[in-house]
Amino acid sequence: MTRVLLIEDDPAVRRGVSLGLRHRGHEALVVTTGEDGLAELVASAPDIVLLDLMLPGMSGLETCRRIRAFSQVPIVILSARDDDVDIVVGLEAGADDYVIKPASGEVIEARMRAVLRRTSQPAIDQARTPYGDLLIDRVALRVLKQGTQLALAPTEMKLLLFLSAAPEQTFSRQQLLEQVWEHTFHGDYRLVDACVMRLRAKIEDDPRDPRYIQTVRGFGYRFGPL
Repeated sequence: MTRVLLIEDDPAVRRGVSLGLRHRGHEALVVTTGEDGLAELVASAPDIVLLDLMLPGMSGLETCRRIRAFSQVPIVILSARDDDVDIVVGLEAGADDYVIKPASGEVIEARMRAVLRRTSQPAIDQARTPYGDLLIDRVALRVLKQGTQLALAPTEMKLLLFLSAAPEQTFSRQQLLEQVWEHTFHGDYRLVDACVMRLRAKIEDDPRDPRYIQTVRGFGYRFGPL
């Protein structure tokens, strides 16, 4: 049974999503504010968080940022906001995926499963590999920069593991969506670009002139620690 924390203030959405979760065999923990969500996260240790952006009091974005300050629990944003800026900002706040409402129970379930699979998968291979001042420990799933461990969200870790397993090989955004996000449809490339931006901010000396996660213009990204 997956323990799901749903932070949603809209009664109709809250009722529909929670019933759908329970119908599919999950345990649904339901709160209506970001403040209550933080408290429930500490008290109940859920496996995944479904988070609305339009919350009373503390916004969903601020709730996401506060969760990321102390926890790497997978976060899926559920929001009616479909503007590019809202999606990118949500992902940059630390969310692992972004689902636009209204969304069917089947879609929410599929996106949850994909996030949980990729955040619980073992490392690609069993090795501690140095790349310049980065050390990628695929056994302990840790990344150290100049000896200091970096706080990477699960999707950021999965993306770095995947790219670094094939240095200098270029992957399209669609390939990354399929391999890291497990989206088999022609997906939303903003997920990839936003995650790359967050990852660069953590591992690069100068994110504007990246050494590790390099852009191949008009195509995708490669890992190039040279």
